[in-house]
Amino acid sequence: MKIEMFTDFVCPFCYIGKVQLEQAIREAGYEGQVEIEYKAYQLDPSAPTTAAPRYLDSLRTKFDGDEKKMAELMDSIQGRAGEVGLTYDFEAMKIANTEKLHRLAKWAATFDKGTELVDVMTKGYFTEGLDLNDEQAVMRQVAALGLDVEAAKAVYHSDAYQQDIDMDRYDAMQIGVQSVPFFVFENRYGIVGAEPDEVFVRTLHQAAKIAGDTPTLAMMGNSGATCDINGNCE
Repeated sequence: MKIEMFTDFVCPFCYIGKVQLEQAIREAGYEGQVEIEYKAYQLDPSAPTTAAPRYLDSLRTKFDGDEKKMAELMDSIQGRAGEVGLTYDFEAMKIANTEKLHRLAKWAATFDKGTELVDVMTKGYFTEGLDLNDEQAVMRQVAALGLDVEAAKAVYHSDAYQQDIDMDRYDAMQIGVQSVPFFVFENRYGIVGAEPDEVFVRTLHQAAKIAGDTPTLAMMGNSGATCDINGNCE
């Protein structure tokens, strides 16, 4: 089964939706049967690449200094994150331009490390204060994945994989993606936003019928009392 996820590294609900999808795949019994392809979607292509403001400062500008509105938004995001076991560090987050990261993700995918790169960058940004505009910090994450740092730097400072990124943008326009996360299941079903788990599970089962997949048996509990064919009960 193939799932395409339009996402950006700095989208708080994208990280939540990604975790929800992964949980739903386990719950529905499709582990090992799902290919997730991350599609580049930049929420703010004009975001600064240097001297970027802190996330909280950008919110103050957006809400004209209305601390109450800021608190309501952060409480809402933090509440949704907590539902899937995440805690966001708003104090440490900084605005970032994600174009170079999308290039790196396309490059890493050629080594079957695209998913891992998205994971470490997104987790680092939201929970560990990783500055996604800091080349050295980004390259440390690349090195931790066992990827060639010099090759990564060459991609980082080039227009490599531009055709792939442009194709993602074209695909987004074709299906009307206007906000992320946006999930496409087997090119047939779509989910926009971090929906409840039951929506993901139901859609997984529907997409599995098209793909010809069947859920694996999930063992629950811790080996309760049983009887075997030899008459032994314990």
